[in-house]
Amino acid sequence: MKKEIGTLMLLSVVLLLGCGSDKPATLTQGSGESPSKQVTTQPEPGTDAKLIETSENEKVKLYAIKEVGNVTEGIKLDINGNKKDFDWEVPDTGTKPQVFYTDLTGDSKEEAVIIIQTGRGTGLDNYDIHVINAENLSEIKIQSYDDIVAEQIETHVAKNGDGSLAITVKTQGKEYKFDYGSDPAPDYSQDELAFGGVVIYALENQKIILNIPGSVGVSPTYVCDFNVTYKFDSVKKEFIVDQIEVEPIEK
Repeated sequence: MKKEIGTLMLLSVVLLLGCGSDKPATLTQGSGESPSKQVTTQPEPGTDAKLIETSENEKVKLYAIKEVGNVTEGIKLDINGNKKDFDWEVPDTGTKPQVFYTDLTGDSKEEAVIIIQTGRGTGLDNYDIHVINAENLSEIKIQSYDDIVAEQIETHVAKNGDGSLAITVKTQGKEYKFDYGSDPAPDYSQDELAFGGVVIYALENQKIILNIPGSVGVSPTYVCDFNVTYKFDSVKKEFIVDQIEVEPIEK
């Protein structure tokens, strides 16, 4: 009788073990979990990158890829979740990049626009601008300021007998003549205006605006403002000059 009871107890234990938990064994593997399953639980690469700036509606985000000293070398651009790396440099000038999401091409589709201050100092204020197609993340060409100066602006500087400067500017079929009160560098020979010390890009009414004042002297001294408005050329697929306004800077 005792033997029969022992046999019944043993059968009960076996049945209980067989009918216990119906959960898959993979949930109880712990550290023995397969490598492929462990990989899928890791954070996506780049999610810990430093966020530099975003557009107002947060559709465009700018991340730092690598920081060396006071310069960010390389940018990860995120437009609506689509990401691409660019080799742009962002120096720490005290001014954060400006990030926009707006339609500049007139096709009713927004582009990402990034304006970066690249240099500042006495008589120096430089910016770069980038416009990115939001669908394929390609960069749209923008006619550079030095090409504009070389191809569309002609200037002449002469010294007047009273110590002032006679400035002549020709652009887009118009001629401007004016005097600048005094010669800031009487011993310096200069027969045309210099450019490049100040290059400021901005957006205004969904258009790219560029300010490139012309200067005289070594310091330099700015004597004339050139305000450039761009337009999008749908044939060339790039932004080119539309209008150039010239305005003397009074001393």
